[in-house]
Amino acid sequence: MSLRWGSIAAWTPGVIVAVCVLGPWLLPDPPAADPVHAALLPPLSRVTEVTFADGRTRTEPVAETATLPADDTTTPSGDRIVRVREARLWLGSDRFGRDVLRDLLVGGRVSLVIAAGAVLVALLAGLTVGLAATSGTGWIDGAMMRIVDALLAFPVLFLVILVAALIQPGPWALVPVLGLTSWMGLARLVRGQVLALRGRGFIQAARVSGATSHQLWRWHYLPNLVGPVGQDVALRAGELVLAEATLSYLGLGVPATIPTWGSMVREGHRVMLDGWWLATFPGIAIAVLVISLAATADRIAARWRRAG
Repeated sequence: MSLRWGSIAAWTPGVIVAVCVLGPWLLPDPPAADPVHAALLPPLSRVTEVTFADGRTRTEPVAETATLPADDTTTPSGDRIVRVREARLWLGSDRFGRDVLRDLLVGGRVSLVIAAGAVLVALLAGLTVGLAATSGTGWIDGAMMRIVDALLAFPVLFLVILVAALIQPGPWALVPVLGLTSWMGLARLVRGQVLALRGRGFIQAARVSGATSHQLWRWHYLPNLVGPVGQDVALRAGELVLAEATLSYLGLGVPATIPTWGSMVREGHRVMLDGWWLATFPGIAIAVLVISLAATADRIAARWRRAG
């Protein structure tokens, strides 16, 4: 039973990514945002979108407006209606009358791109520093690790908030900010794994048999780093998703005009009593993604132990 649920949880991040990437393209066009008539509608609300001849649109709940036939139909004020369309707001609308489901998918895509880019930056920096420390002389290794220890002395989230507050990053600048403040643990992991492998018997046997340094790295070191590094990357991805959501919630992440899960939680927190769904659904999405990434890391570790 636990293995089955572990497999489901391990596949969940991929499913979330696929839904966020393909969802906005597959969903029908959302009703026009109407902050006057369609703001803070609860989940599963049905709305009618009326388009007038002059291009204006009006969206109202179905319960408050009758479905009007198009073509030469006019409202009591004399405005000519050219189109009437009914739609459903599966996750409700926000205080500006926007479809929460579409914002959730679009915001998830932004959050995932930022987290993935930051993971890539942290991976490259951590591998570079960790491998450089093991391939240099003793004083180089010691100097690099002291720098890493000094950076690790600061809480990562505090360091991210400090840097973000100083430079006010945009969506693309947030990627290196998150990546360059979260590579230190990976560097220590890589260094520790390489130093541990150097004392293993198969490394000594390969060295005695005449294997070059390049061959040792290609045949032994790098293959044995895949599992630990993959586990760390999965866990780090969850941490960076939380870090991006925290920055956006605090107003230090992407601009307010670009939806992310963190900014949606912030907007929903302001009207929690009137629109509980605004913060609930992005909060659930963040929690599910982070938990599934942790399960993916556990599955990578278990598979690596069995392979070893």
